[in-house]
Amino acid sequence: MITASPDFPDTIYAIQHLAFEDLGALEDVFYQLGFRVRYFEAGVDDLSKAFQHKGLTIILGGPIGVYETDDYPFLQQEIDLLKVRLKENLPTFGICLGAQLIAHALGAKVYAGHQKEIGWSQLSISDAANNLLAPLAETPVLHWHGDTFDLPEQATLLASSEVYPNQAFSVGKNILALQFHIEVAAESLEKWLIGHTCELRKANINIPALRSDNEKYATALELQAHAVLQAYFKQISAI
Repeated sequence: MITASPDFPDTIYAIQHLAFEDLGALEDVFYQLGFRVRYFEAGVDDLSKAFQHKGLTIILGGPIGVYETDDYPFLQQEIDLLKVRLKENLPTFGICLGAQLIAHALGAKVYAGHQKEIGWSQLSISDAANNLLAPLAETPVLHWHGDTFDLPEQATLLASSEVYPNQAFSVGKNILALQFHIEVAAESLEKWLIGHTCELRKANINIPALRSDNEKYATALELQAHAVLQAYFKQISAI
């Protein structure tokens, strides 16, 4: 059990860009660690409170790109608020689009990759000191993205994949960005398969095989995700 500083807020703020891409298996972990969760809907809710939160704010995934601000004007406000948050070094955790937004806000280039990376595979964990992702060394994770990013100058690379070199990074102890989906829950991937059917068919992804891999790997990932979160909270909850 994490023993947080008495001054560390006990509510996790999570910013969603798509209704079915939520905290997944991580939500139960947060409850077990004694935290509450509040969601904010990007494009609908005012995100100022979430980005000014002194506790942990998590930025979740979605199918849009950080460069699509003309079509999705709310993204620019989100980026501007995130830049301030990162400058203040407030605890921030980005997943997929969330990681891309962090990279962009730190000045790195985010762009369409050379291929879609959708499916389960193992990461190559870097030899960075005290790498938070060490528990994932032997555990396949779910990749589901088409965009990628350059590593921000001030960041430490934590993991790569065979398809893309920059899969995860940290900045100091408070900022964590994961391109892959550590949050996927074994029992809820079906809603992803339904919601992203157009993308899956356009990318010629074998849906039954993806479902089968989820059945094989998701439970093990849930266990290791708990270990990653424990390590992350040990870093940020003492502030």
